[in-house]
Amino acid sequence: MRIAVIGTGYVGLSTGVCLAEIGHHVVCIDVDEEKINTLKQGFSPIYEPGLEDLLAKNSSAGRLAFTTSHEEGLSKAEIIIIAVGTPQSDDGRANLSFLEQAANDLAEHIEHDSIVLIKSTVPVGTNEYFKQLLLKQLRKKVKIQMVSNPEFLRQGSAIQDTMKPDRIIIGSENREAAGKIHEMYSPLHAPILVTSVKSAEMIKYASNAFLATKISFINEIANVCEAVGADVEDVAKGMGKDHRIGAAFLQAGIGYGGSCFPKDVKALLHSSKSHGVPFTLLEETVATNDAQKERLVIKALNRFGSLKGKQIALLGLAFKPETDDMREAPSIIIARSLTRLGALVTAYDPVAIGNARKVIGNEIKYASTAMEASIGADAVFIVTEWKEFSQLELAELLKVMKQPVIFDGRNCLDEEKIKTCGPVEYYPIGRPGIINLMG
Repeated sequence: MRIAVIGTGYVGLSTGVCLAEIGHHVVCIDVDEEKINTLKQGFSPIYEPGLEDLLAKNSSAGRLAFTTSHEEGLSKAEIIIIAVGTPQSDDGRANLSFLEQAANDLAEHIEHDSIVLIKSTVPVGTNEYFKQLLLKQLRKKVKIQMVSNPEFLRQGSAIQDTMKPDRIIIGSENREAAGKIHEMYSPLHAPILVTSVKSAEMIKYASNAFLATKISFINEIANVCEAVGADVEDVAKGMGKDHRIGAAFLQAGIGYGGSCFPKDVKALLHSSKSHGVPFTLLEETVATNDAQKERLVIKALNRFGSLKGKQIALLGLAFKPETDDMREAPSIIIARSLTRLGALVTAYDPVAIGNARKVIGNEIKYASTAMEASIGADAVFIVTEWKEFSQLELAELLKVMKQPVIFDGRNCLDEEKIKTCGPVEYYPIGRPGIINLMG
């Protein structure tokens, strides 16, 4: 099939590359000339494991192309995928301005009957709104069929999630259009659920809201575990063995971040309120998550009394490992809280320092290794569970620190190793700490 993808952000690029990988001819369209030139050279503007290899492979094979021209990109497309951003507005609702611009661009350049598939995360009713907007502006008399096809990609594993999805949701009121999208995805041999457009739109929000709630729940349980002396790791394992609950998203820590959960939860809250439906549970999910991001700072205040003048090493900046995405990352809140309290912060992340500088700026210093960030530190904060942090030579790390104090916001260090690495104070989330001052 010949497919056009509008938008080469995280979702659009991953989708386009993977559709080319399964045999389709894909043209990705974006108005950002610099980004398109980078992609034409075979390089990815975003960090995502495996993406750049597939990009180069399919570009060389002639199945994947990039352009800034809508006329060129849409000329032969049977299916047009909209994958533009829907960022959060100040009041929580999804900002649809990029989607509206996409409708304007399509109206000007569509020349034949087309299936328009919205992969962007959008509030219920947006597909119909988009179609009406498009029809009002069409320059040529063509038929448009709308399909809602929400994405469920996790940053750091987007290729795996696209090529081996748990399910594919196709929302359409037109059987022929739904069948065409079913055919497009058939090489993946994935479970496919066909629903109404509005149900498909809601499935995305409901899924992310549930997972966010699950994370906030286990974080509240972790805080109770600390108070009563239980171990949240054991509690989560015990809960996860129940097939009704499952083990996924039961890892206690310092809250969720990223481009999806915070935005989608708030968008669903705005939607529910605008329809007069209270959603108190989701409001508490947000409040819990906001508070959890400050958890390590509170622990440090309890330990030191004052953080003024303290040297703090911040290990991890991205909101999760295997990505350079800083959107809603807990590290932002933590870094700013520490500096506001007078601490001197030096941070390290394997791939996100460039993006962190744009967000946090020069409020903190940046190091090129975890060891460098920890030199002279009164405490180390582990904020992102990068594999290299769990494999640190702790004894060597503690030697360069001023005080051997570690606050582990992701519970990623091996406690048995900690017990044998010399004098140390170790403060995890939701489990008993280790205070070994004698070595």
